Amino acid sequence: MKKRKLYLQKKKFFLFLLIILSTIIIIYNVICIIPWLLDNHKINKEMKQIKEETPIIEKEINEEENEKPEEKNSSNPYWDFIKMNYMEVNFSNLIKTNKETVAWISVNETNINYPVVQHSDNEYYLNHSFNHTKNDAGWVFMDYRNQTQTFQQNTILYAHGRKNGSMFGTLKNTLNKNWYQNPKNHIVKLSTPFENSLWQVFSIYRIETTNDYIQTDFSNEDSFLSFIDKINNRSIYKFPTTVNVNDKILTLSTCYNEKEKIVLHAKHIRSEKR
Repeated sequence: MKKRKLYLQKKKFFLFLLIILSTIIIIYNVICIIPWLLDNHKINKEMKQIKEETPIIEKEINEEENEKPEEKNSSNPYWDFIKMNYMEVNFSNLIKTNKETVAWISVNETNINYPVVQHSDNEYYLNHSFNHTKNDAGWVFMDYRNQTQTFQQNTILYAHGRKNGSMFGTLKNTLNKNWYQNPKNHIVKLSTPFENSLWQVFSIYRIETTNDYIQTDFSNEDSFLSFIDKINNRSIYKFPTTVNVNDKILTLSTCYNEKEKIVLHAKHIRSEKR
């Protein structure tokens, strides 16, 4: 009887410890998730207001602009892609709210449809939203080394890969075969206060965190060609296009997990001045 009583007491004690431990874990998770949910709520509210105040139109292209006759008879789908409309954004209200606004980015069949900002470093918008309030969701931002009035050899955009799909959280959609199989998804639209542009995707991949794809300019053609070959060979899909030293590249980068990044590269194929 004594042994059984002692056994029951031990069992109750361990059960009590398990309850205490579970309670602590639940409280900790609640403490962690509440700020995350609040950040998401603030971002969603902010983005809703931005879209209500920001006119965006689909603008038809000028067929004669930026033609590339040498590609007309090739298998490159360039001539289908350039028939797509530009995205034109009215930046007046955006710049009034945040003078660091430099662009608007849109990627088909993702939630990526945001104004882009640029600070004097690549840290500020990791924990600040569009209206400069503290927010761990951050915002979509351009590399501080990039010029805003013209595209360099590699223009780079960053954002957090939020689990709720905000910011670049749905960039992972581009890894899916269904996304790849729809050619309309292969065009990224970018609008700036200076021009509207179309960009043709040529490489998508997951990679262990590295900074070897975030170079903005190159000292010579050989180094740029080497860079193009490297990021082209990493792609999980083969895109029907070529990239050369005369092309300009748009790079989108976000975290896939704590150790890996998702990266998308597209080349500039057409633009119009505003």
